[in-house]
Order: sequence, then C-alpha cells, then structure tokens
Amino acid sequence: MRIVFAGTPAPAVPSLQALAASAHEIVGVVTRTDAPLGRKRVLTPSAVAQAADDLGLPVIKTDRLDAEATAAITALDPDLGVIVAYGGLVREPLLSAPPHGWINLHFSLLPRWRGAAPVQHALIAGDRTTGAAVFQLVPALDAGDVYAQLRYDVPRGQTAGEVLDVLASLGAGLVTEVVDDIATGTAHATAQQGEPTLAPKLTLADGALDLEASADVVLDRYRGTTPEPGAHLVVDDQRLKVLDAFRGPDVTADGERLAPGAFALSGRDVLVGAADGTVLLKTVQPAGKGAMAAADWWRGLRGIPRAALLSEPASSLPEAGAR
Repeated sequence: MRIVFAGTPAPAVPSLQALAASAHEIVGVVTRTDAPLGRKRVLTPSAVAQAADDLGLPVIKTDRLDAEATAAITALDPDLGVIVAYGGLVREPLLSAPPHGWINLHFSLLPRWRGAAPVQHALIAGDRTTGAAVFQLVPALDAGDVYAQLRYDVPRGQTAGEVLDVLASLGAGLVTEVVDDIATGTAHATAQQGEPTLAPKLTLADGALDLEASADVVLDRYRGTTPEPGAHLVVDDQRLKVLDAFRGPDVTADGERLAPGAFALSGRDVLVGAADGTVLLKTVQPAGKGAMAAADWWRGLRGIPRAALLSEPASSLPEAGAR
C-alpha cells in the first residue's frame, strides 16, 4: 500500500523505520516544522524529519494540518495514513482522504489515558501495567476502534522516558502487523471497552513533588515526569530538579524519622522526608547549574536546607532558569 506517515518526536521513529523496511511504500512523511532547541535556540529538524531524510523520503513540514497541508497530502494519493505522536489533529476532509483512513499508534491500553501524555499519566497514577494500541482514527479524541494492542509490565524504577522508548520499539512491530492486515483485508477492529481516562499534556507545575504524600507516590510522580517536564522540589525559593531518585529508608542511619521536606546526608546520597519515610536523591540540578551528585549539592549549601511543601503558600519562582 501507499502510506503517508505523520510523526514528530523520537518515539515515532521506530514505526517510520519499520514501515520503510516493509513491503509497503511510504509516499510522504508529515512532521512539524523545525523548532528552536538548546540554550542557543538553534532551529532543529524533528527526529522524524531527520529519520525521513536519512531514508530518502519526501517530507512535508507543517504545524497544522490545514487546507494547504491537506492538499499536499492528498496529492500523494495515499491508501492509508499512519500517525504516531505527530502533535496535531487530523480533521475532515483529510481524515477520510485515504481510502483506508488513518490509523494511530497510542502508548496506552485504551480507553485508559486518552490524550497527549499517556505514559506520563500512567506512571504518575501508579499503574504497573501499561501498553500500546493501534486504532482507527476518528474525530473524537483517541476513541476509535482498536486493531491490536500489547501489554507491558513496567519494571520497578523505570521512568516515563524509558517506558516510552520500550513502547516505541514494541509498537513499531504492532503498527507494521496492522498495516499488513489492512492490505490483505484481514484486519479487524473492536470498540474500546471501559471508562476512558484522560492524559493531557503536562506542564512544569506537574513536576512538583508533594512530600506530604507517601514516598511511593512521590516516586511515581518523579518517574512520570522524567525526563519531561522534569520533577522538582523547591528549596530556598529555587527549583531543584530531581534527576535520579529512589525509595529511601524509613529512618536515617541515626534512627531519625525525617519530617516531610527535611533533608539529611546519607553517604554519597541525600535523603528527603516524605509522609511515611524518605526519598533518596542521587542526582539533582540546582537552578542555573548543571547536573551534580546530590551530596555535592548538599555540601555546597550554607546551612541545612528544607524543601517547601505544596500545602504552604507558593513563592514567586523564575519560569525558565530554575528548570
């Protein structure tokens, strides 16, 4: 079949590569326009744009699938559209332009976690099993019939970025299988069953760790917001980004039970109190500095720090420099 592929970030690349290696023909790749990245804000092609260039595939760069983009895609005469994390909505008449419509690889077990950040929300909620699904795109958000899905038991400690990498790889095979079945006329989709939950895009505020919750809940949020938008604490009115964290002991080596927000040095690591124990910080990033061992951050402080609690009045924080 003639396929048009739409995707933008790195998790979409394995599906693009798998389809390019299949018996099907990719007639065009749709991705978002080059975006400024890094401190110097250099315009950089998306991961999908770079992969398409490596594969010698024609690319359409657009941030909206408007009338102009619809005309360009329709002119490619695709039989099927495949979308993986493109970052924009496919509406009519583009939705019905390919004879087989569009299919979408989504990184959750639908109807759980419909939306832009399913893996992140799954981990924040403490889900220990997630997965990926390929479904028929319809106007309603992630509501189409499901062709195939796979389950993934999340290893203890795995972050959202790591889970997404695994699901992107596994999902690529799932997409290819569904495309093959559609081509042979053997594909069968079933309606989603159960109550939907939503997974909207996360903001910086979603990375705030609530130390008045249990240590496990704190770590679920850390894992769900790592690497983006980034888990953080607030210390001395500055964000302290938490890059590497684990479940700590219930009490310190001296037998002290830390109050929520209280810190203690533990060898090369730093403990911070939660509601029922501690969270062990291994690597942190203070505002305006690079990543460092938590113990090195501790030793550079004047006095004993304390993390602000979310129940306390919010202070004024810089928006960008503290990330």
